[in-house]
Amino acid sequence: MEWYPRHRRDLPWRHTQDPYAIWLSEVILQQTRVKQGLPYYLDFITTYPTVHDLAAAPEDEVLRHWQGLGYYSRARNMHHTAQQVVREYDGKFPDTYTELLKLRGVGQYTAAAIASFAFGEKVAVLDGNVYRVLARVFGITADIAAPASRKQFQTLADALIPAAAPAEFNQAIMEFGAIQCTPVKPDCLFCPLQQHCFAFQHGMVQELPVKSKAKASRTRYFHYLVLRHGETVYLKKRGPKDIWQGLYDFALTETDAAELPPMALLDAVESLGGQLATDRAAEPVQALRHVLSHQKVEAKFHPVWLRQPLAQPALQAAGLAAFTATEAHDLPKPILIANYIDTIWK
Repeated sequence: MEWYPRHRRDLPWRHTQDPYAIWLSEVILQQTRVKQGLPYYLDFITTYPTVHDLAAAPEDEVLRHWQGLGYYSRARNMHHTAQQVVREYDGKFPDTYTELLKLRGVGQYTAAAIASFAFGEKVAVLDGNVYRVLARVFGITADIAAPASRKQFQTLADALIPAAAPAEFNQAIMEFGAIQCTPVKPDCLFCPLQQHCFAFQHGMVQELPVKSKAKASRTRYFHYLVLRHGETVYLKKRGPKDIWQGLYDFALTETDAAELPPMALLDAVESLGGQLATDRAAEPVQALRHVLSHQKVEAKFHPVWLRQPLAQPALQAAGLAAFTATEAHDLPKPILIANYIDTIWK
């Protein structure tokens, strides 16, 4: 509590007790660094200054503003939660930890953050920074990736938090983990908890916290057919039960290998009802890589110029739609697709 006022970063959501603004910042900063998330927070709070504004926005528009942050289910849950707050709570966020947990996409950490920051409730937050500080200071060797460990850490955090200043304590311990007790090369030499820290006293700073390794990621090979005719490009909206739900990409052939034989490419185009334009020179295939949390996408973009526009029945069967360059730019897309489109229309 003495360390925090001297070292805290000046962040816009720390100057408000508005639960909407605090909730927005917490959703954006989940699995996102502050430096990366700050421009998105400022964009959202400007575009949608109230929960009513966010609730009324089309989902595609919200996803477009989210583009580049990844973990798009967060954006869809955020949009749904805004509508839930407007519909069920008359546009006012619940003011207790227990009630906040009833909101979609609001887990224990987010509920604790809103409850303490906006309403002064004595409930401790528990994020990666807090786990790390507690594990090191108190010498806790429980695996922080194991769900069973949460109760042990939560009990300790709840015992430490002062009733008189729950918001400041929660901010302080998270900030301490973010800039002092960092995952790699923590500043132990100038740490005010040095004499009390189990990990420092026992030479275990690099061993704590204990976290089991995530499962190995798999590699997927995406071959995108960038179908174009004149000023038109064809894209489709991705469905559920896979990555990038609700975002737009091109006609896709996924294979087990990095290469797509020419005949397979031709067959894929014809299966979509298209015919290759023979009066255009072949364009180079562009390869891009995109790394997600549990999988790696090796994508190749195959430019395909069509002899004539795709017929409406073919479009419906393939789930494709025709767009101009401007329309394609404004669609919500995975950053992989956005980067490629930027190379088409520089």
